[in-house]
Amino acid sequence: MLNASHFSQEITLLPADAQRLSNFCGQLDAHIRQIEQRLQVEIANRSNHFKVTGVDAAVTAACAVIQKLFELTEREEITPEQVHLSLQDASIDQLLQATPNVKLEPVAIKTKRGVIKGRGFNQQDYLRKIISHDINFGVGPAGTGKTYLAVACAVDALQNETVRRIILVRPAVEAGEKLGFLPGDMAQKVDPYLRPLYDALYDMLGFERVEKLLEKNVIEVAPLAFMRGRTLNDSFIILDEAQNTTVEQIKMFLTRIGFGSTAVITGDVTQIDLPNEKMSGLKHVLKVLKDVEGISFTFFGVRDVVRHPLVQRIVAAYEHYEKEHTPSA
Repeated sequence: MLNASHFSQEITLLPADAQRLSNFCGQLDAHIRQIEQRLQVEIANRSNHFKVTGVDAAVTAACAVIQKLFELTEREEITPEQVHLSLQDASIDQLLQATPNVKLEPVAIKTKRGVIKGRGFNQQDYLRKIISHDINFGVGPAGTGKTYLAVACAVDALQNETVRRIILVRPAVEAGEKLGFLPGDMAQKVDPYLRPLYDALYDMLGFERVEKLLEKNVIEVAPLAFMRGRTLNDSFIILDEAQNTTVEQIKMFLTRIGFGSTAVITGDVTQIDLPNEKMSGLKHVLKVLKDVEGISFTFFGVRDVVRHPLVQRIVAAYEHYEKEHTPSA
């Protein structure tokens, strides 16, 4: 939640029609929760009287969305998709730019194994962006928490029932190896590539819970090739190691995302294992989408590495070496 300079605004929806109010609020107030989460406000209501609390620009935007959606209830059934489209006109990025002096509370995600918080500004910013954007890119070296924090957000969304399932995706090309050389069926072939994602899930939910969710297909793990032809609604989708996607693959992945879904794409553009003639889809998409509204980008650096101190020094040494030995254009 946004902190400091909070204020409240009250709004009364007329006419006080119980059926229209029920349509507007959604089952178990799901539409209200959707507005709260996206605009980072708190909404309290009694009958047709609503009180919205938060940063002034966010409160104003939330009241406008509430009024707009209630007007729609006169002639149609409100869906999460309509709430989503109404909220697109109230981007949290624009709201924060309009209120630059707002102090931000640390984002804390509660899991079975304890509370997960971002360390430092970049990780906190990354968590906030994932909460408020549908498509997010986390780019940087190993050990910066980009994948672990994405999994934490996915677990949080599942537990809060803002999504129905988690889908973990990886391109199955790494370190010059090809799937054909690995033993077993497709699931067994892909499993080693998804191990870091499994490890994060086990850490947050426990082994038995993860296994049950996998059995029920609430958590799905799949190679990127399996995404073709699908539309993924009400899902939290993580594409890990995206530097090893081709231009065509990452475009295909991004166009699979449906209503009510959040996608996080993580990768390290210095660790590309594609054949030399292939352009990394991640490097390409960062240029193509850099000015597209509604997509967030977080770039991690050496200072964000949270593993053993030597890892930070190793990453810094490689960066220095590459700068020294890269021919100038």
